[in-house]
Amino acid sequence: MDYAVVKLVHQSAVTLSLAGFFLRGAASLAGARWVGSRTAKTLPHVVDSVLLMSARLCGYTGDRGVLNAAVVEFIHTATLVHDDIIDGAETRRGRLTAHSRWGSDITVLLGDYLYIRSMAMALTQDSLDVVRLLCDCTLRMIEGELYQLTKTGDATISESEHFEIIRRKTAYLFAGCAEIGALLGTSTEEQRTALREYGFNLGIAFQIVDDVLDYVADESALGKPIGGDLREGKVTLPVILLLQQTGPDVTALIQGIVTSGQVTPETWRTIKDLLARHGAIDAAFARAVQHASRAKQHLLGAFAPSPEREGLVALADYVISRDR
Repeated sequence: MDYAVVKLVHQSAVTLSLAGFFLRGAASLAGARWVGSRTAKTLPHVVDSVLLMSARLCGYTGDRGVLNAAVVEFIHTATLVHDDIIDGAETRRGRLTAHSRWGSDITVLLGDYLYIRSMAMALTQDSLDVVRLLCDCTLRMIEGELYQLTKTGDATISESEHFEIIRRKTAYLFAGCAEIGALLGTSTEEQRTALREYGFNLGIAFQIVDDVLDYVADESALGKPIGGDLREGKVTLPVILLLQQTGPDVTALIQGIVTSGQVTPETWRTIKDLLARHGAIDAAFARAVQHASRAKQHLLGAFAPSPEREGLVALADYVISRDR
């Protein structure tokens, strides 16, 4: 990256620290000081960067980008605290989850508070289009969580069913953030669509990489127990691709894990060996690269070269190269 792109990313990071300040302030009111750091480590501020750099790409330089980035942080954090209760997760990124520390009753109310607070913040601006988009993203995320619950513990989940979960829980949020940037600035309909498609494909790439890391990342770097997805009953893309190539014995093995929520070190080594032998990890990662490439192509086709455009292109490269 040249100096202009590095400067842009740095400025976005500074702006995000302000959004994080707003988030930590509200979290403090709710008695949950862990929220700001946990969110940052869970989604490395990628969605916020998408929103802020998309707005800059469309010529916006005002303060509403920070406000909307903070709103997105609230919404995403609300889904995280509720997800941890549903999944029964005791730790996340090496830290105790809120419900493990304070109980489910307080944590449910915290998530509710963040949802309502995010909408209250969103309504302080004069653009109902942005508010509608934020509401739509939130509804899709909740629908995705509900749909995922119907597939939890099901080793026969199809690839199309899994991608429907990814689209609703992650991709639409990324797409919405990119489109909010377009709404804040000045853009043509073609450019707005291009940014939405950029975010949508980037979100899919991000989630696929997340799925892959559960099987290949170093536990200390990832910050959560390896194999957590299977123990929580979630069969993700690497295992789906594996099961497409293997027989009922492997399906029974996976079904036993997602049903019991237990996996021994020996069984885990067997699964990793099967994934490697059948090329399932490489195949899943190739899908992530494909979607990241699509994201970049949408930008390159709709916007002239600029530090802002190159910053978003670099963000797509980061998403597929991260290790946590």
